[in-house]
Amino acid sequence: MRKSFLALAFLGLFVAQKSSWADETKEGAASAPKDTTVTAAKAMASLEELEAKFKAMLTKATLSGRWSPTKDGELGQGKEDKYTIVGVAKVNGDSWVVNAKMKYGEREFVLPIPVKVKWAGDTPVVIVDHLQMPGGRNSYTARVLFYEHTYAGTWSGGEHGGLLSGIITNEKEEKTGEDK
Repeated sequence: MRKSFLALAFLGLFVAQKSSWADETKEGAASAPKDTTVTAAKAMASLEELEAKFKAMLTKATLSGRWSPTKDGELGQGKEDKYTIVGVAKVNGDSWVVNAKMKYGEREFVLPIPVKVKWAGDTPVVIVDHLQMPGGRNSYTARVLFYEHTYAGTWSGGEHGGLLSGIITNEKEEKTGEDK
């Protein structure tokens, strides 16, 4: 019964808000400027600012958190996890490359990982679809969102998958002898 009440209350709030939005849109339409060039330029500058902030957040970054496996609709025991990102670069459109530091045995190397970046408002969402890792048998799919130096997402590969979340810290720039 309580769930039904909450659902109805939420629906009522949504309908009231939607009606309010419609009224604001009608009022705003009459006074809206006819020249959309300024609005488009402002939106583009905003996207450029968001992309610059995203690049700064993932430059010399360490993602530290936890991941929990999922299987058959069940959440498994969480484990600590850490990723090191050297940087990200936009290729074109929503295509980007994430340069991730990987370790295989005793060797450490930087692997360029092609991703898509979509925007949910001011929040970047990194999308990986059926990525085949070199030498691996499985392909991986993931959706990870980034917001205010935190990340959260889901991934799958082969017969397994899971949830991940954590915080992002950036390596501090070392000062040269002149800066000290």
